[in-house]
Amino acid sequence: MKLIKLATATALVAFSAGSFAAKPTSIVFVGNAETGDGTPYATYNVKCSNGKKMELTAWDNRRKWCVGDAGSESCEKKQIKAAKAACKGQ
Repeated sequence: MKLIKLATATALVAFSAGSFAAKPTSIVFVGNAETGDGTPYATYNVKCSNGKKMELTAWDNRRKWCVGDAGSESCEKKQIKAAKAACKGQ
């Protein structure tokens, strides 16, 4: 009986921790820019449900979305996936 209660409590804690993870609440266009070698990109700000604000950059005519600047390793093909990654802190 105690084992079942412990397993249930553990499952509830794991579920609630996942449901409270930060999520994007808004994505706002900031502006267009170019790198030093002339490569164009766009900058966006993502506001997260935990109050954090992160920068996204869009490359290749908005086909590649990165958390942070051009040197970022965290890039996605979809804006919303990049925004979710930014809010998770990746």
